[in-house]
Amino acid sequence: MDPADVPGTARPARRDGPGRCCRPRAPRPGRGLPYALLALAATVLASGCGAPAARTAGAQDSARAFAGAVAGGDFRAACALLAPRTRQELEQDEQKPCALALAGQDLPRAAARTVHATEVYGRQAMVRLGEDTLFLSEFGGGWRVVAAGCRPEADEPYRCAVKGN
Repeated sequence: MDPADVPGTARPARRDGPGRCCRPRAPRPGRGLPYALLALAATVLASGCGAPAARTAGAQDSARAFAGAVAGGDFRAACALLAPRTRQELEQDEQKPCALALAGQDLPRAAARTVHATEVYGRQAMVRLGEDTLFLSEFGGGWRVVAAGCRPEADEPYRCAVKGN
């Protein structure tokens, strides 16, 4: 009698063919490597690390838009470009709505459109425009200003007129 016919007994291993059991085969060295590399490349491209020019341009565009809004006195538009925590901290510190609070800050008013330097590290960026250095973070809706009116200090990396924690 075959043990497979008796209820409650273990079944023998399934066979894929005459005399061959369905045990997993030992992987051959290097055989899965091309697939692993392809998966890694797809992950890197999907995460945005493969498109530094687009990320840099996005950070620069937001920095220019912020500087232009400040230079033009459109503080409502400038506030829309602030990171949420930066905006919240500015309003709490000044006890005013963002546009009024931002108008009172020591920010460069010259319309600096020329980008002197940009450094992007993942979802963080530093953009130097004219006399101003801006720090930005990438959010779901694009790049937002985390700190503005930043100038290098001897004892500190930067001192910023507007910043969030």
